Amino acid sequence: MTSGEAEVAGAQEKQAGGRLVGGPGMLLVWLYGVMVVGAVSRSAYQIATDFGRAPLAYSLSAVAGLVYGFITYSLVRGGETARRAALVCCAAELVGVLVVGTWTVLEPSAFPDATVWSDYGMGYLFIPVLLPVSALYWLRRARPA
Repeated sequence: MTSGEAEVAGAQEKQAGGRLVGGPGMLLVWLYGVMVVGAVSRSAYQIATDFGRAPLAYSLSAVAGLVYGFITYSLVRGGETARRAALVCCAAELVGVLVVGTWTVLEPSAFPDATVWSDYGMGYLFIPVLLPVSALYWLRRARPA
């Protein structure tokens, strides 16, 4: 494929994929943006000030912030490739929330301090468990016909 053909294919992909931030997608972008700020600022502060207290919890919060950031970027970017990348990340996010949430319920002593995903995101009004479910639904609906 020549570079001109690649550019045309990329433009067609973007048109075919459509905007992911239309309608409910805009709400998802806003919520993921809020979660990026919350998770990254919380973990950055905790890692910088008291990492030794709960390294696993603080590291998991930082990972959550990175995942939220990538999903936000993918939703804003749009296109079929970004939609598929966001789908994979949302599925991984949901698995992470369910695993960490269950782990914190069954073995609370493993987490001396909470993560974003502790108790299925109870400290964040359960948004961490509801957001990937909503995003997965929206991203599946947004796929091109």
